[in-house]
Amino acid sequence: MATQATNTLPTRSASDADDVIPDDDASEASKLFHERLQAWKHVCGDLEEYITAVEKHHASNAKEYEKTLKPIKGPLREANHFDQNVGGVNTLFENLRGNTQALANAEAETAKSLKSNILPIFERLHAEIKHKTKELTKGVSKGAKSVDKSRSATQKHIELLGQHTAAFEHNNGSGVKANEDPYLLQRQVYHRLHKQIGEENDVREDMLAVQSNFSQFEAHVVQTFQAGIAQFNQVIATQAEQTRTLYGNVAGTAQNIPADFEWNGFVRRNANVLIDPSAPKRSVENVAFPNRDHAASQPLIAGSLERKSGMLKKYDTGYYVVTPSKYLHEFKSDDDFARDPTPENSLYLPDCLTGAVDGEKFNVRGKDKGSKLAMTKEFEFKAHSAADAQKWHAIIARITGATDSVAPTITTPTATATQPAETASPTSATSTAATTGTISGAQPTTSAV
Repeated sequence: MATQATNTLPTRSASDADDVIPDDDASEASKLFHERLQAWKHVCGDLEEYITAVEKHHASNAKEYEKTLKPIKGPLREANHFDQNVGGVNTLFENLRGNTQALANAEAETAKSLKSNILPIFERLHAEIKHKTKELTKGVSKGAKSVDKSRSATQKHIELLGQHTAAFEHNNGSGVKANEDPYLLQRQVYHRLHKQIGEENDVREDMLAVQSNFSQFEAHVVQTFQAGIAQFNQVIATQAEQTRTLYGNVAGTAQNIPADFEWNGFVRRNANVLIDPSAPKRSVENVAFPNRDHAASQPLIAGSLERKSGMLKKYDTGYYVVTPSKYLHEFKSDDDFARDPTPENSLYLPDCLTGAVDGEKFNVRGKDKGSKLAMTKEFEFKAHSAADAQKWHAIIARITGATDSVAPTITTPTATATQPAETASPTSATSTAATTGTISGAQPTTSAV
């Protein structure tokens, strides 16, 4: 037995930057294994045809025996899947071609034995290979289609992010729709990317299990070849000494194939496609995509605030963000992955009025741009501390450019809804802006939060 070659697979550093669509695609590996199983099935089928032809030959005569060369006359149909060096399956078939040419007469009993004892070995192996193909199709191939669908959804949102960040730069951050806010689109990219990578990792685990098992399966295939040809030799051993010697040579060639000879050669030739089992799983944090760190997608300030709402006028906690696109978005939480981050409210601050700070409280009057039927109302906020309230108020006031000089007042939804921001007089807004040190229309600055 030849010395076994080292079974190596492609490696990948944990520090390598991940792409949205990785190069080591599990669907490509699945396709490669489908092709390989097809190759083994054809090899097994060739042997079945060969033995059938030999059985017919032993029921016929020497001239008819020449027909047995037909199934193996040419090279293997998937020759690229088999090692061309001496000692593998390719060598076995070359040996068969040479020795079959020298076969002579055969007896009817030999033909009967070949049909009832030897041929079923390869038929069963053929069925095993077909079953293995069905397992691969039902498992990994189905998961790979789901991954392709998720990748398409992620790529579509990345393209949307690129379009609207470009529009943001072109328009200097003005006129951005609430549902086209680059900050919002970026979080939606993360949502789809999280789903995609979860499916990728599931398919990867399935593919690694298949890949790990393939070496053992191929060893079983080669060993079955060896066992079948050994029995084939025993059947024809009763023939003339020359016939016994020729088939003994065929059996010896088969026995000399190391169980992992073809597998190791297959790994070497396809190192760029096979999955590295030692490579780390993908994570959202390692994925880089266009405009991920664009200024338009980074909040000016973000965090939790309490807002008075409902019939009981209770304060409810929410996650709020002021974006460079001049929106104040309200979310249930800052979780991008549990569900698609769609704002509960989106106030376009240049159209709003900001009340003065009273301890931990401040008001913003405006309309929810995310709702077509929204009316102007007063949003009453409460920060965690007076310092936090000042920080939020300073950033919001710079963007609104108009501030009420009075402290927050407790108002009912009905009263505020019927009292639109447009009722504030221009003189009052101007004097208030001068009092608070804000400039109408001033551009927002990034808050170190």
